[in-house]
Amino acid sequence: MSFSSEVKSEMSKLEFDSPQSRAMLSALFLSRASLNWNISGTWLSFQTENASIAKLVFRLLKNEYKVDIQLSSIRKMNLKKNNIYRLTIREQASEILESLGILREGGLYNVPPYTMVRSEKNARAFLQGLFLAAGSINHPKTTNYHLEMNLPSQELADLTIKLMNRFHIPAKMTRRKAGYVVYTKAGDKIADFLRLLGASQSLFEFEGMRIQRDYFNQLTRLDNCEVANEMKTQKAAGDQLEWIALIEESGQQVSEKVRHVMEARKQNSEASTVELCAIVEEMYGESISKSGMKHRIAKIKELGVELQKKKEAQNTPEEEESETEND
Repeated sequence: MSFSSEVKSEMSKLEFDSPQSRAMLSALFLSRASLNWNISGTWLSFQTENASIAKLVFRLLKNEYKVDIQLSSIRKMNLKKNNIYRLTIREQASEILESLGILREGGLYNVPPYTMVRSEKNARAFLQGLFLAAGSINHPKTTNYHLEMNLPSQELADLTIKLMNRFHIPAKMTRRKAGYVVYTKAGDKIADFLRLLGASQSLFEFEGMRIQRDYFNQLTRLDNCEVANEMKTQKAAGDQLEWIALIEESGQQVSEKVRHVMEARKQNSEASTVELCAIVEEMYGESISKSGMKHRIAKIKELGVELQKKKEAQNTPEEEESETEND
């Protein structure tokens, strides 16, 4: 069973009062139901691949409208061969849709009236219904956190974003084929949404996985940072050794303090700047701060770069003269 199915199965066991039930049914029907008619009359049908959702919709309709419901199961013939559960209501179809705010004066609407989702508990029930009918959440073990609801109309998608914002869960919308997808990729906001759905066990599982995953990601980042810093230290030390060799080869005079740093670096080629401060103190009894060490290293660099430029300038004419003789 997928993580989304686990969440929906847990939600389907929750209890709802009458206003919540109607708000949830409104969301479920706006997302998945169809209104049909022929010479025999009008009927309403709702179908899902999730047995728990089918049982919930059956229970809510029975409790609210005392209506006869025909439940059928259809076996899909594709590779997955999942069952499709279809609920058909042949009586009071129009009355039910009017009660749910879907059928109003002027025809069918893509969103319920504001009065249905004005209260916090009804808005929550409406979002619960939308997720049951059209939502999915990536398992926290996967690469990215992702929650989405694939909705049939832009008006319904816009309302969904407004309701999620009311609960401080920001979401975005994108177009996908014939639908509108409302989604968020923030792990902490997905956890808040699971809390809003009332899926406590799924929330615990999600948060446990998220904490573990974020912990290991943090360790990896720290390891990468340490490796990068170590490589940077080794490169800096290598450059300093080259400058020191040029200074000593040229016989360039330096101050005693700079000489101490040069000797310390020659004997400790992999030491960091901070470690070099401690080594100089141990070797010469001289206390030096990190900024002081950086100042002396900068002096070594200045002399080394200057000598390197002079050396390159001296070598250039000889190379050009050699090329001319060869020609």
